[in-house]
Amino acid sequence: MKLLIDECLHTSLVAVAQENGHDGFHINWLGLSGEKDWDLMPRIVEGDYTFVTNNARDFRKLYSSEEIHAGLIIIVPQVVPALQRDLFALILEEIADGEELLNEVIEVSLEGDEAVLTRYSLPPN
Repeated sequence: MKLLIDECLHTSLVAVAQENGHDGFHINWLGLSGEKDWDLMPRIVEGDYTFVTNNARDFRKLYSSEEIHAGLIIIVPQVVPALQRDLFALILEEIADGEELLNEVIEVSLEGDEAVLTRYSLPPN
């Protein structure tokens, strides 16, 4: 899976992706930092990237307009980089064995000290 990490998340998530057998890229390293969300969408879709972001509200809306996409991963809480890495690793464990997220979203949130994963289709079937 090709994972593109949004600028709102730490660059160290790329290493987490690679450690879990995925290709990882960061917005900052592709010269796309500061781009508007709607300007990123064509690049995400054309590159067949699964996008990883903290910006749930905007990207849920953008992804709901896409007929086909490679998936969206949302790390809901704004947390320090070490916890971002832990939460991202949990998601990658959930989609192990080469499973794709075709038209799906996986969100991770925190309820107290417990991580909660939610998976759903977008756009809805």
